Amino acid sequence: MSSSTNNEQPSELKLWGGRFTGATDPLMDLYNASLPYDKKMYAADLEGTKVYTEGLEKIGLLTKHELSEIHRGLAEIKEEWSNDKFVAKPGDEDIHTANERRLGEIIGRQIAGKVHTGRSRNDQVATDMRIYTRTELQKLAKILKTFIEVIVKRAKNEIDFLMPGYTHLQRAQPIRWSHWLSIFSWTSIWY
Repeated sequence: MSSSTNNEQPSELKLWGGRFTGATDPLMDLYNASLPYDKKMYAADLEGTKVYTEGLEKIGLLTKHELSEIHRGLAEIKEEWSNDKFVAKPGDEDIHTANERRLGEIIGRQIAGKVHTGRSRNDQVATDMRIYTRTELQKLAKILKTFIEVIVKRAKNEIDFLMPGYTHLQRAQPIRWSHWLSIFSWTSIWY
């Protein structure tokens, strides 16, 4: 990339396009694009934007009509992602730019441009990560609960089976299989 010394127009498709002029090296575009990785956070990004715009409406920076249009557009985008119909385009560097671009296509750029009012990209990334992590941990908690229930049930049903216990890599006193199996349910709780 060259600095702003020539007469070429900055790229309007880039988040940082106003800082440089000229074409970006394709290798830099590939290096900088995270959409292939962070598209799994589409729902978190849309949810964060939905809640943020509710705050903007509450303090009078959006009208009720604008908020309604934004929410309608966000719902449509979520539907597209859910049904694997979302079409990424050049310039969609990450999940945020992809969703914002699509929102502008659906409801118009004038209203869509307001979703970023007073909001930094860093704030958006941090919020998306928290929402995504919370959602994934809730899913994981359900799986872990089922795992522990299965172990406890097996331990109760198989309490009469014995196996050798070990100490210092040598066989020691016999222990119950259910006792050894239960270790994994307690270990799961602590990790």
